[in-house]
Order: sequence, then structure tokens, then C-alpha cells
Amino acid sequence: MAGHSKWANIQHRKGRQDKLRSKLFSKLSKEITVAAKMGDPDPDKNPRLRLAVKEAKGQSMPKDNIERAIKKATGGEGDDYEEIRYEGYGPGGVAVIVEAMTDNRNRTASTVRSTFTKAGGNLGETGSVGFMFERKGEIIYSADVGDADTVMMAAIEAGAEDVESSEDGHVVYCADTDLNDVSTAMEAELGESESTKLIWKPTTTTELDLEGMQKLMKLIDALEDDDDVQRVTANFEASDEVMEQL
Repeated sequence: MAGHSKWANIQHRKGRQDKLRSKLFSKLSKEITVAAKMGDPDPDKNPRLRLAVKEAKGQSMPKDNIERAIKKATGGEGDDYEEIRYEGYGPGGVAVIVEAMTDNRNRTASTVRSTFTKAGGNLGETGSVGFMFERKGEIIYSADVGDADTVMMAAIEAGAEDVESSEDGHVVYCADTDLNDVSTAMEAELGESESTKLIWKPTTTTELDLEGMQKLMKLIDALEDDDDVQRVTANFEASDEVMEQL
């Protein structure tokens, strides 16, 4: 349970530098509403809703926004969203998974396909790149919660599978089905996490140079700009020198 994942830390830094907070809050609200509609409106009785609320709090989403999103579901408000996963290749042959929630499948598919094409990539069939990823739970803690050994012990006790610590913080991985239990146990030991969510974790990565990273970031930013898109994951890797130049 050791190692260093540049991919995880790049994703982490990029997420924290999200320049469109209102768009981020909108996506988080949608997830909360959908989770509350699908199960109990009480987060303590609905694991998916609990994780959605936890992630929203980790992103500093106001309590009023969270409560409003839950009330939307209990009041029968809001559209009925369908969850869809798109898979394709971005610039440089990087594998990309796009997770969306939409009330219009045709609109979303058309927009996602067009975005891939404009960025020099191509949208594939479901499963075309999914085999290069594993579904995992991811819990992120800042570096100041403790040293690597402290977090490692807490993760082992909680039933996690892996921990990657660096100067940017600690990234804890667990089985997707264990995320609720593992995050609850770690929270009791270390306090609130910065982020708790289900992710697609690459099993292989494709290294990109500066030009490749710039093209890929353009694609990812364009996809994330779409209101229907909840999350974008890519199996890229880049050197520290390239990241500093971005």
C-alpha cells in the first residue's frame, strides 16, 4: 500500500483549481437530487446520498444549497436524469471516460461526440476504453492531517486497498462497494476528508509532452463545460516539468 500516483495528484490539483465554482455546485446539486430521488432523502439511510453530500461539503458547497437540492427531490421537483457513460480517445491516444447525467440523451451524445472531434479525438463505443480503468472509491486528505504512516495505518484499519502519499496530500483507494464504510471509518480517525467519491482509476497510463497535455486539457475543459457532464477521467501522465509549463 505505497507508491506515488502523478495521475491522481494532477486530477486533485486540477479539481481544486476549478475556476467555475457555480458550475461545479450545479453538478454537485444534480448528483444530490438524483441520489435523493433514487433512495431515502435521509443521508444516513442512503449511502449514495451520503457520499454526494460529503463530496459537496468537501468542495465547500453551502449548506443551504445542499438542503435545497434534497428538497427538490422530496418535493418531486427537477427533471428526471439518465446516467450515461461515454468512452473515447483524446489527443495522443489518451483514453477518456465521460460520466453524464442528462434529460436528453440525443443532445448529450451529439455534444460529446462533437467535442471529441473538434479536439482531435474520437468517441468510441461503450467498453472501448473502459478495460483500461478500474472502478474504485477515492478518499483525499490534505497533507496536514498527518504523515504517510499515520494515514496508512488509518486506511489499513478502515479496510482500504491502497494509499498514495505525497507533498500534495494523501489519496486513499478502496473497493467501490466499500467506499461508504471506509470513508466513515477514516473520518472517525482523521476527520473530514477533502473529497470522497467513486472514480475510474487507470490501470495503465499514456505519457504526454507539453503539446499533448495542452490539447488534452482543451478537450477536458470543453467536456467539463457541458452542463450534462458530471465528471471526466483520462489516463494521462506527464512529467513535473510539463505540468509546471501548463
